[in-house]
Amino acid sequence: MILCSILFLGMYLQINYICEKIMGILIGIDFGQKRTGIAITDPGKIIASGLATVPTKDVMTFLEEYVLKQPVDKFVVGEPKQKDGSVSVVEKSILKFIKKLKNKFADISIERYDERFTSRIAFNTLLECGVGKKKRQNKSLVDQISATLILQSYLESQSNKLI
Repeated sequence: MILCSILFLGMYLQINYICEKIMGILIGIDFGQKRTGIAITDPGKIIASGLATVPTKDVMTFLEEYVLKQPVDKFVVGEPKQKDGSVSVVEKSILKFIKKLKNKFADISIERYDERFTSRIAFNTLLECGVGKKKRQNKSLVDQISATLILQSYLESQSNKLI
């Protein structure tokens, strides 16, 4: 039984390595005026994980360096909306960012995904996990979790379309 587990793990790691080199991942982006949270999927596009929080002025450089190391199929950019569905005040800045993204990465598609309440959910998740007050005040952590929530929600919405 242990031998089977080891063989299975070895095969999984080999397949995952091959997929990483062939298949692109998705990158989730929680754009902010000061900081931008970034999340990525595994090569199988099943699970989203937080990658980083980057000062917004440096996000294009960060993405350029990352895309050189890892094939990317799509950017999923959060679409902040008000409770009533109207656009958020940061939307104008996000549209400028998306234009730069399209110019820089013409071969990578971009999709928007509703990000309402992700920052609130991220903060509540930190609370529920027992994270101390000092760490909860770290807005970089909240931005990274928000990007992960946006990307994981997007993945789930895509898998629901297949059903």
